[in-house]
Amino acid sequence: MIDHITIGVSNFARSTAFYDAALAPLGVKPLYVVPKEFTDGVDVVGYGDTRPWFWIAEQDVLKGKFHVAFSAETREQVDAFHAAALAAGGIDNGAPGVRPHYDPNYYGAFVLDPDGFNVEAVCRAAV
Repeated sequence: MIDHITIGVSNFARSTAFYDAALAPLGVKPLYVVPKEFTDGVDVVGYGDTRPWFWIAEQDVLKGKFHVAFSAETREQVDAFHAAALAAGGIDNGAPGVRPHYDPNYYGAFVLDPDGFNVEAVCRAAV
């Protein structure tokens, strides 16, 4: 099981604005900003629900493909994630809908974040 993940972003302010908005419908929010004296001056923030488990840092920007999927409890949360992500500057990479080729109950939505990373919200609850 993964405990946490950190991705490098090219513009911290732009990325935090995107993730603050996109993840809010899922109950995920910024929980901890690491003081710069512990990061050699690098901006770092941790997102989560009860503890930080998704981190972004303005250093070592990822190159190539990256995909992360956030769990949603309801399909309405997936819809809200997609709308919020688009409103925050994300690019549509797959509108909300059932993806039966993954699983009969797989309901997901995909957006590209400011660095072009594929960010998804998925609900696997049976309807």
